[in-house]
Amino acid sequence: MTTDTTDETIRYTADVVLLSAGQVLLVLRAWDPYEGYWALPGGHVDAGETSRVAAARELAEEAGIAVPVADLRQAGAFDAPGRDPRGRYVSAAYTATLPAPVPPTAGDDARAARWWPLDALPDLAFDHADILAAATNPLT
Repeated sequence: MTTDTTDETIRYTADVVLLSAGQVLLVLRAWDPYEGYWALPGGHVDAGETSRVAAARELAEEAGIAVPVADLRQAGAFDAPGRDPRGRYVSAAYTATLPAPVPPTAGDDARAARWWPLDALPDLAFDHADILAAATNPLT
């Protein structure tokens, strides 16, 4: 067995599965990769911040919805090679549930933001369908 010891640049991101009343909040990506596809709110973890803080920040920036950092629960880490066409990305995914949907306001790199019924989702960017499945069915 040969081990490849070549250094690989790995980027760290955070995603949010925000749920309410049988719906999930999605944002419409404004540019590539996956321009025009719906995705979970999320993005890069900035220097000096935790992935949980980044998740709350990205949710506010992309959808205009503030969720207290303490309300975000980690749903998993997603690190499959090839999950992002730009290179190697590792994402910490978080979930939170609101008692009622809050109207979103698209911002940052989102063209639109809206609530989607969990039983009528569009095709999702990246591996976000896998993240959503893990967050909503944690025993699978």
